Order: sequence, then structure tokens, then C-alpha cells
Amino acid sequence: MILNRRTFLGTTAAATATLSTPMVLVAGTGKPRVVVVGGGAGGATAARYIAKDSKGAIDVVLIEPTRTYYTCFFSNLYLGGFKSISDVGHSYGKLVSEYGINVVHDWAVGVDRDAKKVSLAGGASIDYDKLILSPGIDFVDGAVEGWDITAQNNMPHAFKAGSQSELLKAQVMGMREGGTYAMVAPPNPYRCPPGPYERVSMVAHVLKEVNPTAKIIVADPKPKFSKMALFQEGWENHYDGMIDWIGPDFGGDVVSVDPEAMTLTIDGEVTKVDVCNVIPAMKAGKIAEMAGVTDGRYAPVNAVDMSSKADGDIYVLGDAAQQGDMPKSGFSANSQAKVCANAVRGALTGSKVFPAKFSNTCWSLIDTNNGIKVGATYKATEEKIAKVDGFISKTGETSDVRKATYEESEGWYAGITADMFG
Repeated sequence: MILNRRTFLGTTAAATATLSTPMVLVAGTGKPRVVVVGGGAGGATAARYIAKDSKGAIDVVLIEPTRTYYTCFFSNLYLGGFKSISDVGHSYGKLVSEYGINVVHDWAVGVDRDAKKVSLAGGASIDYDKLILSPGIDFVDGAVEGWDITAQNNMPHAFKAGSQSELLKAQVMGMREGGTYAMVAPPNPYRCPPGPYERVSMVAHVLKEVNPTAKIIVADPKPKFSKMALFQEGWENHYDGMIDWIGPDFGGDVVSVDPEAMTLTIDGEVTKVDVCNVIPAMKAGKIAEMAGVTDGRYAPVNAVDMSSKADGDIYVLGDAAQQGDMPKSGFSANSQAKVCANAVRGALTGSKVFPAKFSNTCWSLIDTNNGIKVGATYKATEEKIAKVDGFISKTGETSDVRKATYEESEGWYAGITADMFG
């Protein structure tokens, strides 16, 4: 099925922000209030569906520091020259004007679970009846020796899209002739499993055109990765000799960097590089830890409604959640948000709650019109979100099939962003 805006909507049911003074919140409306922290694929979708389907019976407050949200998904296509940065940027205006959501551009900096209050960096606090946390990811301190968040200008991660994406692209375009682009890939589990390898493909696509003697090194702690055979086939067919993937058998898990000297060390061997894209190990966005709903790197949830296992009035979506068999993707977050929104609306208004069902597809672009995908459907069990069945593109597919897959991804992107932001 070819996905476009209509079919997606029908079939599916951080750069540093400029902070603003929080909007004044009207108290005493008599309505239950849902506060949503994080305005990405999980949070924006949940806020929109709760507001839309409750028809004004629930006050919905969305806390998001950025005025423009840049999707991590499709940001690699910006690096590859297939999109502009504005193509992956989205505003919150329709959520306010069409759905009556109170969008507060500020940072959530604390959660008082006993008082059921969220505190903001600007000094305000907001009461909630139900709290939905969808803060995305942060990075694990010390995950890559020699790198911390203060080094992101020298060695960008670009796994929070926006200014980091623009910086990485500028660095790639500014590489010396025959220079080296290096990537430090993350360990599992992390945001967008095929994302680093689509990025390698997109960087290779650009370098093949503007700097064909350049080299790409990937230091990877994992012995395998999402769509590995498909990516490696594509690299051989389109970028032969340019990409050197180094897995743990050859030291890809023993890595350090020097952001000042611009060096990458793999298993004791030091290499001078021109660009170093460091994607560290990830964890739930900090507010989830502040709320006390994490266990290890991520937040355990009940699959039936995405409620936290630590607090039944708090829900966790998307990359921040322990998702069972589901990958951490924008599609997953959007799917989980609809399950959560239905459950929250039912809990607060007595409306019908439907059984939880989840789905995901991850598309990737290898070269012009060469799209691949992997996906699955899932169900809620007592233990986790469990995989029911799945599919994946095949090696050796025709150019027509690959072009159709890419076109499908374009339709999906239009659909999911409309589903998120209206």
C-alpha cells in the first residue's frame, strides 16, 4: 500500500530552544487536565488526539521548549541534499488554533508526583490529573571516552535534529579533498535503529558527488545492525571502496575520541579525521529520571496503555520508554501515543477504551530513489509490547520496487507530521 497523508491518517486509527514566558493557565475550569511534556512524534500526537477526541472535555497542556520541532526522521535526507532544513521543521500553531491546546514553550524541570505538579524553568508550575512524558533522548555521560555534550560543536551527534544537523552538513561540505568522515555508532537500544546507517549512506551520496576520494569510517560496538544486509549491499553497489565499517571483532567497541585534536582511536589505533559524528549511548530524556519513572536508561511501561510501572497517573511514550519488542522510532512513538490518548481519555471521561495495538515501519534511503524498509505489528502483553509479525525489504530488489518504497516513505512523512501537528 502506498502511504500518503490521507491513507496514513485513515489507517493509523534539540537544538537549544528560545524560551518564552509561560502562558497563564486558567484554574478552576472544572475540567480534568492532561499535561504532556515533549512535542515530538509521541507528545504532539497524544496532545492532539486527546484534545480532538475529548471535544473540549479535557484541558490539554503541551510543554515543549522549541518553537520549531525538527524531526530526527528524515533529517538524514537533509544531510544527503534531498530535503531542506525547513522541510523537516514544524510549528505548533495548529495545535493551538484548531485544537485549543495550551502550548507552553519552556523546559519542564521537575515533577512532584504527590502534589501532581510539573515545574517549569520559567518559574511556573502546572497541576495535572494525568501526565504524559515524551521527552525523547539524552546521552549517557562518558559513553564515548573523550566526548561529552560540550564537544558537540567539534564532534556533532546530530541525533537531535535542527542546528546539529546544519552543523554536521556544513562540516561534511567543508571537508578537504580526500578527507575522512568518521562515525561512532551507538550501542543498543537507541533512537531510530537504521538511522546511523542511513546517515552513512546520505553522507556517502554527497561525498561521491563533491569529494569522491573521501573515506568514511564507522566504528560500531554492535556485531550487526538494522537492515545490515540491505545497507551493505547498497554501499557495495553505490559507494564501493568508500565505506569501512569496523565492528566489535576489529575493535569497533573500543573507541575514544579527542575533539580538539580531531582524532578517533579504535582499539589503540589513532586516526586523524576531518569530521567525527559521535552518536553516544542514549537514555530517556532527563525529565523522566527527575519524575522517578526510569529503571536504568529507560522508563518501564505497561503495554496496555503506556502507563508508567512506577506511577499509574504518568505515561511514557516514544524513545524514553522501555518498549519491549518495538524499536525506538517516530512511527512507534506515534502509534503508542494513540493507544495512550485513548486510554487517558477513557480514564478521565469514561469514554470507550479500545484494545492496544501497535505498528511500526522504518524507511531508509540508500541512494537516489533507492528506499528500503522494515516493519512489524505488535500487541500488548502483561510483560511487554510483543511482536506479532514483521516484514523487511529484500536484497536484489528491482529499481522500480526501491523507487516505490522511497515514494511510500514520502507519503508516510506527510501523513505522520499532519497526524502530529494538524
